[in-house]
Amino acid sequence: MASPPDKSKTIKLERYNSYLRRLHSTKILNSSSKLLFRATLLIVLVLILFFTLNYPPLSDNIPNHAHLHHHHNFLSTAFFTSAGGAAWEKQVRHSSTPKRRNGLSVLVTGAAGFVGSHCSLALKKRGDGVLGLDNFNSYYDPTLKRARQKLLLKHEIFIAEGDLNDASLLRKLFDVVPFTHILHLAAQAGVRYAMQNPQSYVSSNIGGFVNLLEVAKAANPQPAIVWASSSSVYGLKHSIYGPWGRPDMAYFFFTKDILQGKPIDVYQTQDDKQVARDFTYIDDVVKGCLGALDTAEKSTGSGGKKKGPAQLRVYNLGNTSPVPVVNLVSILEGLLSRKAKKHVIKMPRNGDVPYTHANVTLAYKDFGYKPSTDLATGLRKFVKWYVNYYGIQTSLKKGSAISGEHPEGSA
Repeated sequence: MASPPDKSKTIKLERYNSYLRRLHSTKILNSSSKLLFRATLLIVLVLILFFTLNYPPLSDNIPNHAHLHHHHNFLSTAFFTSAGGAAWEKQVRHSSTPKRRNGLSVLVTGAAGFVGSHCSLALKKRGDGVLGLDNFNSYYDPTLKRARQKLLLKHEIFIAEGDLNDASLLRKLFDVVPFTHILHLAAQAGVRYAMQNPQSYVSSNIGGFVNLLEVAKAANPQPAIVWASSSSVYGLKHSIYGPWGRPDMAYFFFTKDILQGKPIDVYQTQDDKQVARDFTYIDDVVKGCLGALDTAEKSTGSGGKKKGPAQLRVYNLGNTSPVPVVNLVSILEGLLSRKAKKHVIKMPRNGDVPYTHANVTLAYKDFGYKPSTDLATGLRKFVKWYVNYYGIQTSLKKGSAISGEHPEGSA
């Protein structure tokens, strides 16, 4: 007769089997985790490759360094510009904190633009805190804007990427930073483009500005506000120029076309008179913007020197010395050691005007504004930057553009 099974042995056997099952499950889990990790890594690499191949720089005529930083920004932008993250807030606070006693904390909209990037650098250089805001639109090649962004980052100036119409982003910025001032330079540029796409101007230059004002009104402390319009509102234009300028401006594409041997259009008035412009070098514009910031008052008097609404002041900034466009072409010819192929045509009756001249009397009275850079000096600095940035090998005359400023510009 068989003896009954030992109960203790049965329990031990069940425990051992249970142990084997757990061990097997752990091995499966470990294997699954490794497989999941490898799959995730593979997906990330595929995504990076996809964006690298499908989103190259938009301009072929750029230096190698611009190609490299464009791909780098896919990763850095994805990490640092998602509003609300800890890394993002740290960047925002660090960038906007003044380094000098009683320094300003300035929100610069359009900071990746021509004037915005120069003003941001000038403010940071004197010890103010600067935070940029830009949507990097494609009105002109965003690669140049990304290059300016990289330059600003070298000087510890962070640009939050977003649109003026994004009220939640603006409120987040004001929650993180107690701005003392706003320098509002963001806008849809280009007079002729307004005829093709007027809605973009309504959205940005009106809707976005009103949105910024509403958020600033509710902020505590309430910042003083300086904003830039265009001489085009008078029916006039001042082609601001200099290093890191806009490719859609005449001096910029004149330089490009002269170097490439392409003809350039030089306008005359309907009665065959020369077209003249009040060309203003970027450093002189920056001086005016900073002067306006330093003398600006808060809009409601809350915390300001005066009670009640502050007076709205309108300043013209310009060089005050109009120069015929043909003279600009002649200076470029000398700097580039190339003869321009000029195509003289009649100026259209709509859009541009034949003559511009800024009156800077009020700006001089209020903050001592006085432009100091003549056209030949300013263009020499621009050409020096242009040939360096685009990596152009030219037979420039010794002592011309070669004697210009560092390609980063002087602002």
